[in-house]
Amino acid sequence: MLIKSDFEVAQPVDKVWRFFDDIPQVAACLPGTELTEELGDNRYAGKVAIRMGPVKLQFAGTAQIKERDDPAKRIVVDAAGADEKGRGQAAMVGTASLAAAGGGTRVNVDLDLQLSGAAAQYGRGMISDVTEILMRDFASNMQARIVAIDRGVSPDQAASPRAASGFGIALRAMRLALARVLRRFFLPYQPNPS
Repeated sequence: MLIKSDFEVAQPVDKVWRFFDDIPQVAACLPGTELTEELGDNRYAGKVAIRMGPVKLQFAGTAQIKERDDPAKRIVVDAAGADEKGRGQAAMVGTASLAAAGGGTRVNVDLDLQLSGAAAQYGRGMISDVTEILMRDFASNMQARIVAIDRGVSPDQAASPRAASGFGIALRAMRLALARVLRRFFLPYQPNPS
């Protein structure tokens, strides 16, 4: 399943790109993600916890930086893991590309996500909604961490202000789904302006 997302960070593109050099800092911005070990050769072991409706999944696996294009400000990450209780597997190739947007940076993210087991039972809409929420939180956390580091706070002390709970993500995803349904229901009934 291909999911596209984008967000803006109110920081210059070169500063955001330098932040992407510090993979543990980047991972700390994504709610539910924890790097557990640096394996060398741009490989990392870690865990990702996510709640999809009533099911909480905790994946353990590895991620590797497959490509880093400094002039184009583009990074490709390949990650795979299995749920620690054996309820499924996930694999993802994520591509992030940065571009200047006014005084800030637009980050375009393409995720090619493959799910099996419990996570695969959810539809594309729910998975897209949860991904959109995680990307919003990621952007907010990244902005806060960059500002904290600029103020002289050490990376270890720059805690992410928004650590999303599974319940909070589920509520926000339900709100997005409801808005999508209401748009489909009411859009056909809007008067034609011509």
